[in-house]
Amino acid sequence: MQIILLERIEKLGAIGDVVSVKDGYARNYLLPNKKALRANDANKKVFEANRAKIEADNAERRSAAEANSGNVEGKQIVLIRASSNSGQLYGSVSVRDIVDGLNAEGANVSKQMIVLERPIKTLGIFDVKVSLHPEVAVNVKVNVARSPDEAELQSQGVDVMAAMFEQDVSGFTEAYDPNAEPGEIAVEETEEEGEAQA
Repeated sequence: MQIILLERIEKLGAIGDVVSVKDGYARNYLLPNKKALRANDANKKVFEANRAKIEADNAERRSAAEANSGNVEGKQIVLIRASSNSGQLYGSVSVRDIVDGLNAEGANVSKQMIVLERPIKTLGIFDVKVSLHPEVAVNVKVNVARSPDEAELQSQGVDVMAAMFEQDVSGFTEAYDPNAEPGEIAVEETEEEGEAQA
């Protein structure tokens, strides 16, 4: 289907471009959300007549988004989640969790603005893109941890999972007796036994 874009759409085109897209994409997303018009003669005339107004509205929205980007850019939110010992979350971090965390920090964002390329299913710090306007995007950091202390360590650059496994390895050593029979438990000699044998 041929359509006329009413706003810039990533990987598709800019305002006023006539592009060809799949029918379902146009009917289910672009046309209902007023991001495009069907490319027929009547709509082309309407678009050309209103082009200056559409571009002025877009410039106004872009400048508002740029002003708002200062409230969002570089923010770091901490999400506390339960996870397995390997760092896999029980569930995943959703777009709504990120929106709630950012809005609690004073940013004014909606679910449509968050660009999450794949679900967050492990502990760690992740960069998430926030698209405030088709032409204005900023990055925020999402720190997913099991406790506020772990979140603090992760923000300082410590790999919490690696540190945890290092502690486990060095925690226990078994007593070793080279003279013991196979299957026999090594017994630590007390000082009295050592003196008695001497």
